[in-house]
Amino acid sequence: MSLHTSLKVGGPADLFAIPEDVEDLRALLSWLREQDMPWLTIGRGYNLLVRDKGIRGAVISLERFDRISTIGGALIKAEAGAENLAVVRFAQKRGLGGIGFISGIPGTVGGAIKMNAGAYGEGILERTEQLTLLRGVNIHDFRMEELDYGYRHLTLQEGDIVLAALFRLDEREAHHTEEEIRKDAELRRAKHTVGYPSAGSFFKNPQGQAAWRLIDGAGMRGARVGGAQSSEVHSNFLVNTGGATSQDFLDLAERIINAVFATSGVTLEAEVRIVGEI
Repeated sequence: MSLHTSLKVGGPADLFAIPEDVEDLRALLSWLREQDMPWLTIGRGYNLLVRDKGIRGAVISLERFDRISTIGGALIKAEAGAENLAVVRFAQKRGLGGIGFISGIPGTVGGAIKMNAGAYGEGILERTEQLTLLRGVNIHDFRMEELDYGYRHLTLQEGDIVLAALFRLDEREAHHTEEEIRKDAELRRAKHTVGYPSAGSFFKNPQGQAAWRLIDGAGMRGARVGGAQSSEVHSNFLVNTGGATSQDFLDLAERIINAVFATSGVTLEAEVRIVGEI
């Protein structure tokens, strides 16, 4: 899985599959059930830490579920594998905006939805009208008021697969969206260009606080275990400086959590999804 994740670590999966469409996905899931093989879905492998022993079961990449379309008015539908920036650009060309804050977040709509990705106090689910889920063998549309979500989380049933999201946007002139994209890119270049593979912010921000400030306050900026390091540029980015293992990241994360708790009494929670065989 080191070939399929932004952290460039992780052992092998038993099976890696890239379905072409929903029917292909359904056929794959049916076969996996017959084989009694567990599975998990990914997009482009951002915000994901796979343990060194890998994954016993199948990994399903939804990277080919990347279509974006207009539904009418200010509604845009994006499939789970569509890149975040591509969705912002698609809307921009149609005089729509309001989700420019995800333009600099690497990854896809599916991943953004599952963690309610956001920036500058906004989350993508606040702009989402409806989610299309594959639940069992059936496709269901859920309005957001039917679902439980909040800061950096969305609660779904086990086995649910996000297929697409319907966004309600605002009429916005293209140059205003371009300015949002430019400012976001400049800010991320200044604060987030860490120079090594990373998964973005490793820890969630505790309510009313910034994780990086707590990490700095605990003296953990630049802390290293093996090839894993708390970035000197942004301490909440844990980076692979070369040759890191998943265990290096897990051990470093544990050190940071313990140090932050000792100095502030706050327990940091991982924002990245940690999967794989222990």
